[in-house]
Amino acid sequence: MIVVMKLNAPETQVEQVKKRIVEMGFTPHVIHGVEKQVIGAVGDKSGQRLPGELETLEGVEKVLPISSPYKLVSREVKDQDSVIKVGEVEIGNRDLPVMAGPCAVESYEQVSSIGRFLKDAGVPVLRGGAYKPRTSPYSFQGLELEGLEILYQVGKETGLKIVTEVLSPSDVETVSSYADMLQVGARNMQNYPLLKEVGKSSMPVLLKRGMASPVEEWLMSAEYILAEGNERVVLCERGIRTFENYTRTTLDISSVPLVKQLSHLPVIVDPSHSGGSWKLVPSLSRAAVSAGADGLIIEVHHNPPEAWCDGGQSLNYQNFLELLKELQPVADAVGRNLSLSMEEHKVKEAHIL
Repeated sequence: MIVVMKLNAPETQVEQVKKRIVEMGFTPHVIHGVEKQVIGAVGDKSGQRLPGELETLEGVEKVLPISSPYKLVSREVKDQDSVIKVGEVEIGNRDLPVMAGPCAVESYEQVSSIGRFLKDAGVPVLRGGAYKPRTSPYSFQGLELEGLEILYQVGKETGLKIVTEVLSPSDVETVSSYADMLQVGARNMQNYPLLKEVGKSSMPVLLKRGMASPVEEWLMSAEYILAEGNERVVLCERGIRTFENYTRTTLDISSVPLVKQLSHLPVIVDPSHSGGSWKLVPSLSRAAVSAGADGLIIEVHHNPPEAWCDGGQSLNYQNFLELLKELQPVADAVGRNLSLSMEEHKVKEAHIL
C-alpha cells in the first residue's frame, strides 16, 4: 500500500502519517518523487483497512494498493526512474557509466596498472574482487583484506570509485570502509542475512541476478535491501543458466526492458560473465546498450593469459579501447551519454605501445 501525499505537504503531516502507519503495524518508507512524496506502508497485514483510515489524515491525497509482491522496488510506488549515485557517478539517468577492472585483485602493481589505464580511458568506476566465491574450494579465493587495501589505495591515487563484492554479513562494515559500492554476487542473491545487512548500510549496492533466478525473485531480493531502509540499489543482469553450453551463461537481454517496466531501479549488464569469452563481450555490450541498460560492468586485465581468475573473459587494453569506440554510436542512437573523456592515441602511448 502507498500513501500519496499532497503537493508541498509539510513535514509535520508526513510525520503524522508515518506515525499512524507504525501504529497500524506497518513499516513506513518515504520515497521522494520529483513533485510529490509517497509513503510505502510495508508489512503482512492484509486484514487491515488502510485506505479508509489513512485517507482522512491531513496532507494525504490518496491511498493506493500495490499489486506486485515487491512493494518498494515496484514502479507502482515510484513512477520516476531512480538515479543512484556512487560518489559523483550517477547510474540511471542519460549517462551510461562503464565499470571495469580485473576479476580478482592479484597485486598492487596489477591493480595500479589497470586503474591508471581505466582512468586515462575515462572509466569512472574500478571493479575488482578481494573476496572471491568460487565453485571449487581449491580455486583462488581472493586476497581478502589485503585486496581491499590495494583497491582503496589505487582508488585514492586515481580518483576512481571502487565496487567490490561482500560475501557475509560480518564483512559488510569492513568492506564498506574500503569501497564506494558493495556488490552482492549472483551466488549470494538470496543470502537473506547478507541482503538485510547491506540494507542497513548507507552504501550503494550492486545486486547481481542469480544464475537460476526468475526476475521476480531477483526483484524480491532487492526488496529485502530497500525494506531495511537502503534505497541505493542497482540491479545487474549477468546471465542465467540454460541448456546452452557454448557460453558460460545465457545473457537474458529481455530482462533489461522488462525490469525497467516493473521497477524504478537502474539496471546494468555484465557481458563478461554472460558470455564467458572476451570475444563475445563487444556484441553483448552493444546489445545491452541497445536494450536500455543503464551501464556496463566489464572485466579488463593488463595480461589476460596470466590472470589468476577468468582471464578468458577479460579484455586486454587494446580490445577494451576498441569496445569503447564501438559503443559510442550505439549510445548516441539510443539517446545515452557514454561520457568518456579520453584521447585514444595518448592512452595507447601511455599503456599499450
